[in-house]
Order: sequence, then structure tokens, then C-alpha cells
Amino acid sequence: MSQKQIAIVILMLTTTLLLSGCWDVTEPQRMYYAQGVGVDYKDNEYTAYLQIINFANVAKTESANPEAAPTEIGQAKGKTIEEAIYKLYRSMDQEVFWGHMTFLLFSESAMKDENAIAVIDTFLRFRETRYHIWVYCTQDPIEDVLLVSPLLEKSPTATKLSNPKNTAKQESFVEPVNLRQLVIGLNEPNHEMKIPYVTVNENWETMDGPKTETFFAGVGILSKDSFKGYIKGKSARGIEWMNDETKQGEITVELENNEKSDYLTVDIKKLDVKVKPIVKGNDVKFEVNLKFDTILNGFKGKLTPNQVRKKVEKAVKEEILTTFEEGLKMDADVFRLSEYLYRSNVKAWKRLEKDGKIPLSKDSISKIDIHINKVSPGRKTFAETITE
Repeated sequence: MSQKQIAIVILMLTTTLLLSGCWDVTEPQRMYYAQGVGVDYKDNEYTAYLQIINFANVAKTESANPEAAPTEIGQAKGKTIEEAIYKLYRSMDQEVFWGHMTFLLFSESAMKDENAIAVIDTFLRFRETRYHIWVYCTQDPIEDVLLVSPLLEKSPTATKLSNPKNTAKQESFVEPVNLRQLVIGLNEPNHEMKIPYVTVNENWETMDGPKTETFFAGVGILSKDSFKGYIKGKSARGIEWMNDETKQGEITVELENNEKSDYLTVDIKKLDVKVKPIVKGNDVKFEVNLKFDTILNGFKGKLTPNQVRKKVEKAVKEEILTTFEEGLKMDADVFRLSEYLYRSNVKAWKRLEKDGKIPLSKDSISKIDIHINKVSPGRKTFAETITE
């Protein structure tokens, strides 16, 4: 080899030492992965609950420890949420990766007096977190909700809190809200947002006893400067019918006959919602127009499509008004009617708005017009039970 060739080889070897590599990257197995964060507020201090996930067991690798817990919860307190998280770092022996964080859970006290705003701002600014983090509220102990595992011991990433849309095609009671949607909603009229309310129940059983599972039980109403309260259970049912994103819902109506009352459960699909503001001087009313399809479930006797339409229309209308009036009790525009006026007639909105929203009363919804496109009997085998 000539001296020139030797010099070239030495130069190439020397150059490779200057190339950047992955020397500063932490190996995946040497990190903890944050899946969810719970936040409580008491005695002027935040309590941060960090749920970390065992990805080794999720992937079911040969090196996975079958006895290891799929998730673990750590907690720490601080005057700010950042201080609490830094205290958690001190009790951990690996670096935490935040890029897989999927949900943020607030206690009731953490949403009062603008406490939630500082927390939301923290996770929006942090470079590792995403805007598509789901947001929930609860009155249950935070740790009880975070320790719930999926049915049939599926991966922790399959929990309802991490993937709230898994069952939306079958039941769309409450629409999930992520950080991006929450911030937009708080910054635009009516400056209020509905946050899914989560609780823990024991509807399931295993051979070892009752099995807890998370359950969407209503919504909490958060404004830009306060927490207004909850709308739960049947009182929240109207939210489902005033939302274009509803994939499928059910409503049960009573059918009278000569001897006793029977009940019919109807699936509602393909919901189309239109809200029209009607401005007259300094007064504004809202006309609601709903269109959807229905599918009948099991029932006895014979029915006509007209009977079904009348019963379902009446029940849906009642549920919408009930939810609207529950919102009025806490001074909440639960259907965001103010935004409909803002989008269609901003001049009228500017003239009528107070603190970013339109004053509402029980008479603000002047009309609810419901049109059922189709009444389907379900399987064709039982079509004879629907008579004309």
C-alpha cells in the first residue's frame, strides 16, 4: 500500500470519529413511559399522580416478567404541578418519556378557581407531550380510577381513558375531548367546555370476584375562569342528541296498551343537527332541527312507523330540554348556543353577549323539530311486526 493510500485510510478513520451518533439517546428499555396523569388540589397544593406503563409486558416479549404489574402509580405534592412532577422524578430510577401520554384526569377541586388552567398550560407547553391528550374529570379518588385495568387483562393501552372512541360506534353517550379541543372551546364563545365525567363501577365479575371498570356517567362544565358543576346520568342524555358526532345511541320509550305498559328500545343513528338563531331586536331564540334514522330492537305486538316516530320524537325532545335546563341551573350554555349565534351573526352576538356568551332562559330554545328519516324493523325476518 502506498503512502498516499495509507494517508487516505488514516484520514477516513479519523473522520469517522467526528461523525455524530446516538450516544446521547437513552435505550428504550431504560425508560419509564407515562400513560396518564391525574391531578388533585388541596390545601393550596397540587397532587400529581403519574401512571407509568410496563411496555415489556404489553409487547409480551420473552424477557417480560409475567408477575410484573402492567401499570404503577406514583404521586407527589407541590405548590405547582411542575414542582410535584419534579418531586416524582426524585423517586424514580429511570428517565420518564412523555410522548406516549394519552390522558389527563382532574379531580373536582383541581378544576375550581382556575386551578386546571395552569395544568393545561403546562402540558401544552411541554415539548414531549401531544395536543391529542384526552381530558376527563372525576369525583372518585384519582388513584382508584388510574388503577383500573382493562377487561380480560388486555394491554393497559386499551383502557377506556386511553382509547375512549373504542366503543363510540356502539354507544356515544359522551363525546371525548382532547387538549386541543378544550383550549379552542375555552377561548371561543361560549368559553365553556363539557369534559367527560368518569367514575368507577363494578358491573363485571370474574372468578376472583367483582371487576372494576371506568364508566362515563355525564359531563363536568369548565369555563375559562371557574368550574360550574356536573350534569350526570339521565339529566345529561340530551347532550347525545345535540351532537353531530354521535355514531349511535339508544332511547327507551313506553308503549301503552289496554292492560299494561310495554317498553321499546330504539337505536338512533346518522344524526344530523342544525341550530338556527332567530334575532329580533335585543332578543334571540334558537330553533333546533334534528334528523336521524331509527332501528327497532326486541318488542311484542304490532307497531306502526307513525307510533314509533311520535314516541321517539317526544322522548328525544324531553331529554334535550331536561339537559338544557340542568345547564341553566349552573349558568352554563351546555349546547354552546352562543357559538351558533357567533358563527352566523357576529354583529348581533357582540351586541347581546355578556362575559362572552348570550344570556339564556328556558324559552331560549323556541322550537325543536325532529324528523325521523327511516324506521327500520331490524332483521327482515321480523318485518311483519311493523305494520302500515
